[in-house]
Amino acid sequence: MPWPVWVPAVVGFGLIAVPVAGLVLRADWPNFLSLVTSDAALDALRLSLQTGLTSTALCLLFGTPLALVLARSDLPGLPVFRSIVLLPLVLPPVVGGLTLLFLLGRTGPVGQLLDAWFGITVPFSTAAVVIAQTFVAMPFLVVSLEGALRTAGDRYEAVAATLGASPMTALRRVTLPVVLPGLVSGAVLAFARALGEFGATVAFAGSLQGTTRTLPLLIYLDSQDDLDSAVALSLLLVVVAVVVIVGTRTRDASGVR
Repeated sequence: MPWPVWVPAVVGFGLIAVPVAGLVLRADWPNFLSLVTSDAALDALRLSLQTGLTSTALCLLFGTPLALVLARSDLPGLPVFRSIVLLPLVLPPVVGGLTLLFLLGRTGPVGQLLDAWFGITVPFSTAAVVIAQTFVAMPFLVVSLEGALRTAGDRYEAVAATLGASPMTALRRVTLPVVLPGLVSGAVLAFARALGEFGATVAFAGSLQGTTRTLPLLIYLDSQDDLDSAVALSLLLVVVAVVVIVGTRTRDASGVR
């Protein structure tokens, strides 16, 4: 590795690692366990994990076909379609939350129908948290899987077709197994993004303990009047995210070897 690469690489690593180290130094370690096991903290952690897993499942359900369409189809206007799909990556999360609120709120076009026909109110509910997390997290899965599909190409599907496999059989038995590492990586990124979601959630779902107050929202509230709790919960969120990412990456690396 050329030495000029190391200098910006070390600086870049420091920009990520040093702030986390600052949390470690600032934490109130004698009271850490009591801070992260309070009723509010456990409720927020449980809700974050439940909604994060649900939104990741929705990302897999809808994002996988979406990535396949983007990578394999030749629809007219596909670049515009792709730009719209990736829009949540560049939008401020709070803007995404407001768009969901204006669409699904009681005065929104879809929200009015849901309220009138089924008596369903989406905003400020746990379902709103899941929708907000899915909105911001799905592009991460789509980008990862689309990149894996383009890298793999379609030669394996072509071979399967010459052997008599139907398109669905080729998809199920050839395409998805080939791009499985990319699919897993995308799902992990989506889960991590959902776990840390704040802006869209607070704008669309609010902050109700046990219902919509996820761990990032509790950290924000505690940062106003209980800094020790905010730091402890921030470290807890960092640990959960690191365990998920490192565990998945280690398994992927073992599979590659």
